[in-house]
Amino acid sequence: MATRLFRRYACVLYRASSHAPAPPAASLPPSVTRPAEVQRARGWLWATNRFLCEGSTDKNEDHFPAIPTPTEVDELVEKAAAPEEILEAWVAHGHNGNQAANYLVRWTLLVLKTNGKFTGQTQKLIMDSRLQNMMDTIVNQVPSVWNGNLVSALRALWIMRVPPNVRVLRIVQVEVLWRVRRLTYKQLGLLADWGSGRKGERNVAIVRAAIKQMELRWTEIADTKTVTALMSKGHHLSPTLMDRLEDKALELAEGFSSEDIRKVCVSLAFQSRRCVPLLRALSYHLLQKPSSEFTTALIVDMAYAYGKLSFHHSQVFQRMASELLPRVPELVPADVTRCAKSLGLLKWLHIPLFEAFAEHYIVNSEGYKTIQLCNLLMTFARLGFQPSRGDAFFSKIHSVLEDSLSGLEPHLKTDVVWSLCALQQSRPHYLILLTQPSHVAKLSDGKQAKTEKYQLKLLHIAATLCLEHSGSTHATTSPPLPVPTSSSNLSPLQSSLKEALLSFVGQRTEFLRTGVDTVYGWTLDGELVLDCDNKPIDMSMLKAPHLPSGRGGQNLPMGAHRLAFVAWEFPNFCSNSKDLLGRFAMMKRHLQLAGFIVVEVPYYEWLEIKTDRQKLSYLKDKMGKAVAEDMAK
Repeated sequence: MATRLFRRYACVLYRASSHAPAPPAASLPPSVTRPAEVQRARGWLWATNRFLCEGSTDKNEDHFPAIPTPTEVDELVEKAAAPEEILEAWVAHGHNGNQAANYLVRWTLLVLKTNGKFTGQTQKLIMDSRLQNMMDTIVNQVPSVWNGNLVSALRALWIMRVPPNVRVLRIVQVEVLWRVRRLTYKQLGLLADWGSGRKGERNVAIVRAAIKQMELRWTEIADTKTVTALMSKGHHLSPTLMDRLEDKALELAEGFSSEDIRKVCVSLAFQSRRCVPLLRALSYHLLQKPSSEFTTALIVDMAYAYGKLSFHHSQVFQRMASELLPRVPELVPADVTRCAKSLGLLKWLHIPLFEAFAEHYIVNSEGYKTIQLCNLLMTFARLGFQPSRGDAFFSKIHSVLEDSLSGLEPHLKTDVVWSLCALQQSRPHYLILLTQPSHVAKLSDGKQAKTEKYQLKLLHIAATLCLEHSGSTHATTSPPLPVPTSSSNLSPLQSSLKEALLSFVGQRTEFLRTGVDTVYGWTLDGELVLDCDNKPIDMSMLKAPHLPSGRGGQNLPMGAHRLAFVAWEFPNFCSNSKDLLGRFAMMKRHLQLAGFIVVEVPYYEWLEIKTDRQKLSYLKDKMGKAVAEDMAK
């Protein structure tokens, strides 16, 4: 407070002394006038025309140098259409480092535009004396080059493939490293993007320094464009920075355009980053966009992103399907198969849309590549989708596969034939080809999990040959395949079902089998044999053709029924539906053809039952209905 009063007093004193008439110099001795002059000088140093609590009253006061307005030469450079024009403008008008950096960037872009890239011939252009003079000017005046021009000049040198030992490149790299803390966030992002993957100690140091600064200064981001640009290049960034960018994207999600949402989601999919809160927010804001912004590219890419990340959002799927359905006839085969495959991964079946996909193939089958046809077929099999014009659809498929099936890669060939089995479109000669020892051996090379997966598919293919083509002369000649052992880890539904079945048979294990691995490649959650009075009987001495060992030698008693209990979990169904996926529909069909009465226990019914008594009553009711339906057939 005292200091403020003193400053005000000094200001008043200064003003009063400046307006008062000066006394004659002769009236005062020199010894007196000197101290007065010194006192006045001190007052002038302390004087101010405003209070400290007030803002600046001088509107013309400039704290930073103004950016020069573009000159005619700058406009001429921007409008240049050939690299030679840039060099001529430099010779005529260039004189400082900023201009040299700007002209170098412009010259590089024009060379790329005219030649496509810097090849062996274009490397000779770098030896031009005018260009060398431009680079020398940058070297000599590099401290005065603005940050933006310096970063762009470094990129131009990278594009020109200037060797690491060239002086201009070394000087610019060192200067960028010195200034990295003063660069804007956008310039740091450009450095990290442009420099990623480049070899050389200095280049690696620049990228690391830029990423480190972005990690420290991520709160500076205030616009969606920067977030989108950085996340779209996320494979160059560190996981920590990506976490920060996801938080910032969640904060700014409301301002994202449809194109921003597409870029961010595709970037997350490429990096397998399943950030559920961000995906939910982007999905919500995507639903608010008008139909004009739901372009075909956006729908296909969003379907891919959701499928890759296994993220379900029924409202978005429904909106995308309704927007895409009228445009299906205009799509190219690549978009059809890509979109269908993505929706298949999500287990989401929109029947009108998939009918349109099937019709698109019927009309444009000549434009489909074999791999695209295979992807479409495998998607239909995964969802268990049967087109309404199945005859026309599958006739075209068989006409292609007859010639191309033998040339497919062994794993893809197995997937295609298995898909035909799931869709009940298999032909015996397809199946026989895949059950031969030579083909089985080709599937044994690779990881154990993948090998077991394809061995299981071969069992399903062999079961199709045996059960659905039993009249074929080759149905019984296929070599036996190993039966994999199912996992001992039971789900809560399977454990609960097992306990209920044990209670039904009075804990007598000879009346019940659980976790039954069959020669058909399917695992039963439970197996019972009921006599004509629907009472369980001992199975230990009965024939069991579905088991690898065959077990006993006695035939099934007259009037007895063999029951297979199958627990259908949530993943066994299409999304938001009670329709089984193609794999499990084929399982049910095979078990019925093998002589079983299939008792289905879906999760949505079992979870509603609370007590053990109700579960037992439920099983008895299901068994009675299944036996009655079988007898009615």
